[in-house]
Amino acid sequence: MDRRRDSELSPDAAHALRTAVRGEVSFDSTSRALMTMDASNYRRVPDAVVAPRDAEDVAAVLAVCREHRLPVVPRGGGTSIAGQATGVGVVLDFTRHMNRIVSVDPEHRTAVVQPGVILDELRRAAGAHGLTFGADPSTHARCTLGGMIGNNSCGSHSVAWGTTADSVHELDVLAYGGERVRLGRGERTTGLPARLRDGAEALVAARLALLRTGFPELPRRISGYALDELLPEKGADWARAFTGSEGTLGVLTEATVRLVEAPGARVLAVLGYEDEGAAADAAHTLLPHGPLTVEGMASDLVPGAAAARLPKGGAWLFVEVGGADAEEARARADALCRAAADGTTDRDVVTDPARQRALWRIREDASGTATRMPDGSEAWPGWEDCAVPPARLGGYLRDFRGLMAEHGLRGTPYGHFGDGCIHVRIDFDLLTRDGVRRFRHFSEDLADLVVEHGGSLSGEHGDGQARAELLPRMYGPELVGAFEEFKDLWDPAGGLNPGILARPDRLDENLRFASLPRKPVDVEFGYPHDSGDFSAAVRRCVGVAKCRTTAVAGAGVMCPSFRATGEEQHSTRGRARLLHEMLAGEVVTDGWRSTEVRDALDLCLSCKGCRSDCPVGVDMATYKAEFLHHHYEGRVRPAAHYAMGWLPVWLRSAAALRSAPLLNAAARGPLGGVGKRLGGIAPERSVPELAPEPFTRWWRRREGPSGGGPAGAERGRTVVLWPDTFTEHLAPSVGRSAVAVLEAAGLRVVLPPAPRRGALCCGLTWVSTGQLDRARKVMRRTLGALAPVLGSGLPLVVLEPSCAAALQTDLPELVDDDPRAAELASSVRTFAQALDQYAPDWEPPRVDRPVAGQTHCHQHAVLGDAAERRLRERAGLTGELSGGCCGLAGNFGFERGHYDVSVACAEEQLLPSVRSAPAGTEILADGFSCRTQLDQLSGRRGRHLAEVLAEHL
Repeated sequence: MDRRRDSELSPDAAHALRTAVRGEVSFDSTSRALMTMDASNYRRVPDAVVAPRDAEDVAAVLAVCREHRLPVVPRGGGTSIAGQATGVGVVLDFTRHMNRIVSVDPEHRTAVVQPGVILDELRRAAGAHGLTFGADPSTHARCTLGGMIGNNSCGSHSVAWGTTADSVHELDVLAYGGERVRLGRGERTTGLPARLRDGAEALVAARLALLRTGFPELPRRISGYALDELLPEKGADWARAFTGSEGTLGVLTEATVRLVEAPGARVLAVLGYEDEGAAADAAHTLLPHGPLTVEGMASDLVPGAAAARLPKGGAWLFVEVGGADAEEARARADALCRAAADGTTDRDVVTDPARQRALWRIREDASGTATRMPDGSEAWPGWEDCAVPPARLGGYLRDFRGLMAEHGLRGTPYGHFGDGCIHVRIDFDLLTRDGVRRFRHFSEDLADLVVEHGGSLSGEHGDGQARAELLPRMYGPELVGAFEEFKDLWDPAGGLNPGILARPDRLDENLRFASLPRKPVDVEFGYPHDSGDFSAAVRRCVGVAKCRTTAVAGAGVMCPSFRATGEEQHSTRGRARLLHEMLAGEVVTDGWRSTEVRDALDLCLSCKGCRSDCPVGVDMATYKAEFLHHHYEGRVRPAAHYAMGWLPVWLRSAAALRSAPLLNAAARGPLGGVGKRLGGIAPERSVPELAPEPFTRWWRRREGPSGGGPAGAERGRTVVLWPDTFTEHLAPSVGRSAVAVLEAAGLRVVLPPAPRRGALCCGLTWVSTGQLDRARKVMRRTLGALAPVLGSGLPLVVLEPSCAAALQTDLPELVDDDPRAAELASSVRTFAQALDQYAPDWEPPRVDRPVAGQTHCHQHAVLGDAAERRLRERAGLTGELSGGCCGLAGNFGFERGHYDVSVACAEEQLLPSVRSAPAGTEILADGFSCRTQLDQLSGRRGRHLAEVLAEHL
């Protein structure tokens, strides 16, 4: 293999690009590594990445590339699953600058957009006028209009509003040869060079019969070029013919698109069926009722907790109906349910918008969750979106399942049942030669099966490299020859996205896995969900890019650094891509010493949001800790790693010397500035004050010399309170309040025994700074000290969410050779969970106030907050806490160079929610970092839930 770090662009070409383009031109390994993959199985390494500012920049790039014979690949959100958003040569990234909504015309129901506009941004702008864009793929929060036009994307509402091609009005396009054309229907098309115009007319005239009969009649025929749109009876619609060309004909610079009227109200009918086949057979029978969606999935895709929220059955149809108002929509849904009643096992009509969104999230996350089989093995795209006539879907699915079984493969079909379009991830082995051979043979057989059922190899995402090789099986050689001729008329030099759609690369070439190491690399964490294989953990990221979602509503926590910077390298996907390239060693060549990976991980807050919000459970906080461990192994670390990574030691030493007042005074004076510089701490930060009396000292004074302990404690009524570092030394009032509330609830509170040397610690600060040898030593000491607690089976109540999360996840994954680690993890309870489980009949004091503040990111990602919500409700604390991350995130926000990003994260959700809170609102923040961020940036004091309840006892 050609192992290279540098771009292969000639110095002349590189200089010409830098000189001609006003946008960013990047040849560095980071920029190129970020663009090697999309959401497909394929990987191609570009030589340069350009973020054009406008159409003039695009023209300049094309001019340079023509002169130097360089390929050009347009790219939007990079969520394509057939490989068409990867490429060699120059990648045009339209997400950076050309992402503006130029205008919305509610009278004519059109909008003018640049190619980098995110679909949801257009939908929000159109929604102000009661309009929307019809096509809505599940990646609507991060896919771009340019990419949707390139792939002719569809989405769940296509049964009502069709494909992207149905919403395209006019397109401004630059050809590789530099020609500027405006594509529309008939006379609206202008600027076509005579070569292209006359050649296309001759192509159509010579093949009238073939173009009229050679394309299957079905709503989701996406494969190939839409040459039939140039037929005279269709008005020679060049815009529709261009849509779905996957960046191989021209580069889109602006689009005028049609909008549709959004219904005033929507109701979701969820219909249960005996099995997948029954649901598929029934789907097309619902179309006469005018639904907006008919989506299907079976029980093998739906997690157990999610299935509990669905009607009884082995498969479901999600059928959305609309109406002018809620009453009309409900009536239509009831009528549809009555019509479908004979074939269903159960049904539910959902009118609550919040519950509708929760159910739709199950469906929208399927493209990620389907990448892991129930047993944890990997599954991949490749045959993600075949489509057949809707009335034949049931038979096709049964044959499809049979074909998978014949090849010894497994998959979980789901998707757009009303349109006959099926998504599926299949457990292909793409790592070995035999597995790749099976992938090819299955692909060939499945193509034949789709054609046998009158279908299209692609029903939504385009052919790309995944299926284009097999187009002759669908269309025959003559029509495929016409596709090639059409490509040559547009792009005689073959400079646009070569190897895609026309004269494609083979479907088993350029596989993304070919460059990865074949043996597991030596790592510290156990990676229990990936069989201990770090490469498999990194492979979890398939590129669906949920981490690139910028909208606050429903965004969860992931990914705060991307939302703060907008930079791909600061998204979970971007970091996973760089780790992949680090393992591959072709573009990023320094392995664990890579500065590219280090710099990308520098702004990772270790919030763990991706662990829960990523559909495939990418855990970047763990990967970051792993990388930092190896990167700095045997080397001097940044000062902040010593200052904050060893924070428990420094705090314990200060407490032993009883020097809190002296140190607090010094931190406020000139010595504080010197200390921050030496410790790598941001100068903008104030150092939190040490408590005059640590929590455990107060406890010993309160308990007296006899003290208490877990031995002989009453099982089920005794809880062990964990004295975490933050509660112990910085916020002992939280510990005192928790003791008061737990005892008021009738529980006996004891503290765990202290180790002979050192102190109890979860190891969090050492993990977050990648000092894993030390973290493991601390954790083993803690396990030894807690042996009596673990033996008694008592719950361990942890007040600080980040420490609870570390005990539940980091400790058992880092000390995976000690069975006590799993016992400890299972014993951990949050404050609210302990009350919920061990004092279920206790009535908390009534506070009766509204709340504002934030759910801790680790609580969201690891622990869950259902018990906290119930406890707040019982105490009369009303309202919702904000999501996201506070931005301080332990050591992150204190480290020099992180302040601006830290503040930006806080300004996204936390600070606005607190500023807008009315007088008398209780500001809740169970995490010490969250309370510190609030105090330093807003001057408002947040309190732990335990403190609020204790005050009202």
